[in-house]
Amino acid sequence: MKEYRLSSWPQLRPPFDRIAYRRMLSDMSHRYVSIAQLALSSGIRRQEVRQFLDMLGARGIVIERDASLPDSLFGSLRPLGGWLKRALASSHTER
Repeated sequence: MKEYRLSSWPQLRPPFDRIAYRRMLSDMSHRYVSIAQLALSSGIRRQEVRQFLDMLGARGIVIERDASLPDSLFGSLRPLGGWLKRALASSHTER
């Protein structure tokens, strides 16, 4: 999955001069965001978000990167797993 961030603020022309597009620009000026996040925050369909990102890409003012996805659904719980393993190992040695 790709994420996008704005490198400079563009001057918007029709049909991209609506509030929803400015909201997407604001989100992208603060952090990397995915197409799904942009569609959700702006209320615009994904296809329109893609067209907007293509326009920004043609102007060279959007930075694109691959999102770092966890290996699994429980990837974010990995630190908890390490703590649990150490806790169980230490309780067995104390017996």
